[in-house]
Amino acid sequence: MGQQQLLLIVLGVIIVGIAIVTGIIIFRQQSVENKRDVVANEAYNLATLAIQYYKKAQIYGGGQYNYAGWDVPDGLKITNNGSYAATVTPPDRVEIIGTGNEVVSGSDSVKVKVTIIGTEITTQILN
Repeated sequence: MGQQQLLLIVLGVIIVGIAIVTGIIIFRQQSVENKRDVVANEAYNLATLAIQYYKKAQIYGGGQYNYAGWDVPDGLKITNNGSYAATVTPPDRVEIIGTGNEVVSGSDSVKVKVTIIGTEITTQILN
């Protein structure tokens, strides 16, 4: 083989290697972003459950405009996407922290905080 052919082969291998590494990086970023969206969505759904409890009368198992006594349902504390914990500050405030099982960097996981004040929901991406 000539020197030009060897140079073209080496150049081709380098280009393919760069393309593979770039593809892996893009896939990883999309995976983290997708997990962040899923955790935010599940935490938001938990917030709607809390608001249902808040608005429901006590005789029907609700809080009657008080979040005291509400917690994340047992079957939803840990899902395939992450774990969820609620901090209730009666009468009208709840914070739900969702921690995903997708590691962003080092040991930091995807983390989302949903705050409910009365019936208003705000979502904040922590990591």
